[in-house]
Amino acid sequence: MKPTITLNAIALVVALGFTSCGKQTGTSQAERTANAVASYVAPGEKDEYYLFYSGGHSGQVYVAGIPSLRHISTIPVFAPYPATGYGFDEESKKMLGDFSWGDVHHPALSQTNSKYDGRWLFVNDNANNRIARIDLRDFKTHQILGPIPNSIGNHGSSFITENSEYILCATRFSVPLPKGRVADPKDYEKEFNGMVSGIKVDPKTGEMKVGWQILTPPFDWDLGSTGKGPSSGWAFWTSYNTEMAHDVLEVNSTQNDRDLCAIVNWRAAEKAVADGKAEAMDGVPIIDPAKVSGVLYFVPVGKSPHGMDTDPTGKWIVAGGKLQPATTVLNFEKVQTAINNKTFEGDFRGIPILKYEAVVEGEVPVGLGPLHTQFDGKGNAYTSMFIDSAIVKWKLPPWTDAEKKDLTKVVLDKVQTHFSTGHLVVAGSDTTHPYGKWCVAMNKLSAGRHINVGPSQPESSQLIDISGDKMKMIAEAYTEPEPHFAQVLKVSEIQPNEILPKDENKDPNAVWDKDATGVTRTGNQVVAKLTAIRSRFTPDRIDAQVGDDLTVHVTNIEQTRDMIHGFGLIEHNINMVMDPGETKTFHIKLTKPGVFPFYCTNFCSALHQEMQGYLVVWEQGKGPATGATGTGSSAGGE
Repeated sequence: MKPTITLNAIALVVALGFTSCGKQTGTSQAERTANAVASYVAPGEKDEYYLFYSGGHSGQVYVAGIPSLRHISTIPVFAPYPATGYGFDEESKKMLGDFSWGDVHHPALSQTNSKYDGRWLFVNDNANNRIARIDLRDFKTHQILGPIPNSIGNHGSSFITENSEYILCATRFSVPLPKGRVADPKDYEKEFNGMVSGIKVDPKTGEMKVGWQILTPPFDWDLGSTGKGPSSGWAFWTSYNTEMAHDVLEVNSTQNDRDLCAIVNWRAAEKAVADGKAEAMDGVPIIDPAKVSGVLYFVPVGKSPHGMDTDPTGKWIVAGGKLQPATTVLNFEKVQTAINNKTFEGDFRGIPILKYEAVVEGEVPVGLGPLHTQFDGKGNAYTSMFIDSAIVKWKLPPWTDAEKKDLTKVVLDKVQTHFSTGHLVVAGSDTTHPYGKWCVAMNKLSAGRHINVGPSQPESSQLIDISGDKMKMIAEAYTEPEPHFAQVLKVSEIQPNEILPKDENKDPNAVWDKDATGVTRTGNQVVAKLTAIRSRFTPDRIDAQVGDDLTVHVTNIEQTRDMIHGFGLIEHNINMVMDPGETKTFHIKLTKPGVFPFYCTNFCSALHQEMQGYLVVWEQGKGPATGATGTGSSAGGE
């Protein structure tokens, strides 16, 4: 029940693994043909599933298709993205705030009754403590919330409840609270704290706000999941620093044979706030679980765990112990019994620790470096093996008496990956109804399996067919750094808009015909309203002066899909991109005289090159830039 492995042994295994990185796996011609057919999407045909990758420190979300694994688009979220003009117009600049990057780890699709409902995709920013909402009607970021108060390192996120009531988050790092207070890291155990946050989601609009928070000891919270069925209203996280070390974590946070995972009753937390049992910190209700019983419990799990995943029935919760060659399977029905009977093995800072033997169903010996587990809805689990570089398929409980005596019997299959698999995803694994057809392994290393692109290597993603008794490796693709997790949604379950209909454009500065365009001046405030259509801007000249505050609104009046227009202003770091029917705005202070071309940056027609105009910036007090304009003209007349 307690297999262990030393750090030296792990290092040896890793070293041996890399000695064979250059070898090619052989496949027969028949296998190659079958695999190619299985993942082939012919020209003009479409994939069956969306694959939403987290983009890691790129700050973005990548969209690919399954089974082709082809990259289709990039959704900009936490970093400027000139390809779509994100971060250059006023609206997206405001969402980004003072940050120009983020670290996206764990996307989560919105759910209704524990099934994907195709409304929103939420993603976390590990670096700057934020959460973003992408609307799947247009595949665009519509809100960025944060930095979240009283929280640092939003890694244990985004985990969504069954009806999208909350996005639940836990801190990777602990700091002195309230934020801004300084304490010596040598006093880490005494002065530092972590936090679990409940981010409330408006059921109609998706608008997010911080609902409540739960104070935790200074553990490094890692991955989590939310309950369903019998575990409805609960959530679960692993931690990898129960030792509460503050330095040299590679050694000092890996001393214990087991670490403590968190079991959170989020409905009890919600009720505690309603009952006035929380105290405010930085405007947020904070629950101290040592004072409010029933909100937080601890359970020991395998050494230095990473993933924490709830199966589709909501009964089994699986923790992957990075430094233990086994996954720990918790039985939630036993968890409830232990809580009701107070079957504790003491407490940690007033928070009960459930007795290990009372709640653990077993430790499945899957191999070296188990990280994350996904489920196919057929009673099978799939665990990624970072050190073994493999995906292992195993049988969930209930187990027979013979299987309980020898849990190697529940390990059903193993397929090698290349290399060092981190996350994996099975479509719908976090819902009550997984699709159960494909698994995608997201490998941390590609180790030269692609043509040479220099020292900066891509990551490898591998498509595995899990529809049969045995897993089958089908295809491989490469991504920008660095996918951590992904979500998979059936294409038929959403119908994104391809244009913004004119009557849905509520921007007060939108203009739809040339008679409403023009440039006006009030003092040193110059406002230009332009239309963009194949293949001209109206007006195509803007006059202003040095020292003016210039605001430009551009409406793409096309109502045909693919007819996207850009607005690039030379030497002013402006590139807006307007979808059909969309209005974008930028604001700049004019500091230098000159004639500056602007042009359409997104190819739109045979006369795309001709779609251009001029910003004429006169010296102060000079030129025809002193009066108001008429309709469709530039400031001061043409």
